Amino acid sequence: MRNLTYSTKNNRFLFFLFCAVLTITTVSPQDLFSPTLFLDKVVIVTGGASGIGREIVRSFAQHGACVVFVDNDKKRGDELLHELFTKYPESQHIFVCGNLNNKEICKQTIDKALRNFGHIDVLINNAGTNDKVGITASPQAFKKSVENNLMHYFMMAHYALDALKQSKGVIINIASKVALTGQGHTSGYAAAKGAILALTREWSVELASYGIRVNAILPAEVYTEAYQKWLSLFANPEQKLREIVKKIPFEQRMTTPLEIAHTVLFIASSLSSHTTGQFLSIDGGYVHLDRAL
Repeated sequence: MRNLTYSTKNNRFLFFLFCAVLTITTVSPQDLFSPTLFLDKVVIVTGGASGIGREIVRSFAQHGACVVFVDNDKKRGDELLHELFTKYPESQHIFVCGNLNNKEICKQTIDKALRNFGHIDVLINNAGTNDKVGITASPQAFKKSVENNLMHYFMMAHYALDALKQSKGVIINIASKVALTGQGHTSGYAAAKGAILALTREWSVELASYGIRVNAILPAEVYTEAYQKWLSLFANPEQKLREIVKKIPFEQRMTTPLEIAHTVLFIASSLSSHTTGQFLSIDGGYVHLDRAL
């Protein structure tokens, strides 16, 4: 009974903390960018039903884009689609429910976008899971972890390539600070995210002659539902959070999903028309600044 009570207390604390963090960024996207910045642009987002992906979907929809997002969580995907149609009744969006490890789901997502809208302008590769497959795991588990976090990035870009060549489009790969810093006990995820950075540079070189820009964004400590769930595993989530945020040089706070989404909007837009092959760490200086600050 004591453990149950303590767990409930932790969850209550994390719920209120989660709500507080989401209110940190008070500037709305409309205040930063023109509401028609992506008017009639077609944007594909993987892992779009929750966390960072959900804020990316919302932000593009707020700025006139037709968003096609794919996720394996049908309930959350349907809820987000309903939200978009409620807020923007004249807009057009598509939710594809499926597992991105299935190449047919990747191909189906691209085909649906082209069949409904006729073109694709932006591909956001975002889906992934830090599954804690470390060096002590079996080779089979490592292989599966890498495949789960990497292969769909390639497959989505592969199937979207012809359309992106026609539109002179943009690819943005959501990577992770783990690719640069390591984390421990997550070899599969780290290997996949490192490979994503390598592919970002490789594709930016190969596709430059087609006018396609390719960049990567590296989140670090971003407060999402998944992060909240991870914190709840500790005996004292509040203390653990304090230990983390005190190492973030700028403002000693977590990054919000909306701050990642704002950066994605900028990099995908014509405001960033000469930016390609870059790795952008949106993390309050967590990776590159002296944590003694």
